[in-house]
Amino acid sequence: MTQLPDFRLETYFSRWEFTARHHLTASDSQSMTMAELLALAGPEDREAWDTLALGYTETFGDPGLRRAIAGMYERVEADDVICFGGAQEGINLAMQVLLEPGDHAVVLTPNYQSAETIPLSLCEVTGVALDERQDWALDLDAVEAALRPNTKVLSVNFPNNPTGTLLPAADFARLAELCEERGIRLFSDEVYRGLERDRDRALPQAADLSATALSLNVTSKSLGLPGLRIGWIACRDRELRTRLERAKHYTTICNSAPSEVLARIAITARERILTRNRGIIAENLPRFDAFFAEFPELFDWRAPEGGCVAYPRYLGPDGVEDFCTALVEQAGVLLMPASMFRSDLTPTPTDRFRIGVGRRDPGPALDAFADWLRKRRR
Repeated sequence: MTQLPDFRLETYFSRWEFTARHHLTASDSQSMTMAELLALAGPEDREAWDTLALGYTETFGDPGLRRAIAGMYERVEADDVICFGGAQEGINLAMQVLLEPGDHAVVLTPNYQSAETIPLSLCEVTGVALDERQDWALDLDAVEAALRPNTKVLSVNFPNNPTGTLLPAADFARLAELCEERGIRLFSDEVYRGLERDRDRALPQAADLSATALSLNVTSKSLGLPGLRIGWIACRDRELRTRLERAKHYTTICNSAPSEVLARIAITARERILTRNRGIIAENLPRFDAFFAEFPELFDWRAPEGGCVAYPRYLGPDGVEDFCTALVEQAGVLLMPASMFRSDLTPTPTDRFRIGVGRRDPGPALDAFADWLRKRRR
């Protein structure tokens, strides 16, 4: 494994996330307090919390947690689930288990940086870009053309971060079929599933579509509980699950026992939490629509189809990088400029920024943003 480059997004967050007055680029939904989450616990889970012993936990994850996770899928059993310390550990270990020198992977762009940098540290990688000119559509022919005899992984992310786009269900099913036909692992990042604006457009989960596919998810994004640091991979290939467990022995070994019980409570109550979070997004979007409508000369805005982030275009002459820097330094409003989503695999837009729409009461941030823009107009 070669030296990994700096994680641009996380380095940027290290500088600004907890110092900016207004965090307007959050990639997660509105979080909950401990009291709010525990109020959702059933008697059995509350008993587990109150009597929890702080010893080591199973490497695969708490059995009750894995049963709750399996309940999210149609064809996945508890023994098809392995839990990790967030989604990032799952991405890292899955790619190290699935790829080696001489292999080839295909990754969609734009994406979360580690989705491409970790495979690139292991083998040759080809990127396939979502088409910005066609509302971030995916060309299935381009994906098929990128595949090689030695392709081992196709990595996708829907609802997509940062664009908020969704894939038609028939196209997603075709990707799963294509991977099965070629003996390729479909690695599907599904961390924003459940936040679709139109619930009828929710994609099937890859682990349900294919016995060889991997579905990645986490409590951080749709459920809005990143402080739990609990992610998981569902895959019906038990031999692969064993290999993932062996890899985890070299990293976290096991997860935090309190986090696993809290994650079990959240996942059991997921429909209530997701309904709440979709409601927050639905309430927020008209406010974002109104904000961007005031500045049509500066922004090309499109609400996300799924997830809680969007990727508008900045039209100003100063360029999006200088714009985002000036905004956070002068107004304390944090956005994520396009350079954070630059790809080494394909050209990616240089005039966009990520904005988060999933936190409650964005009014103060949007007001500070608008006041700053109005002053620049004068």
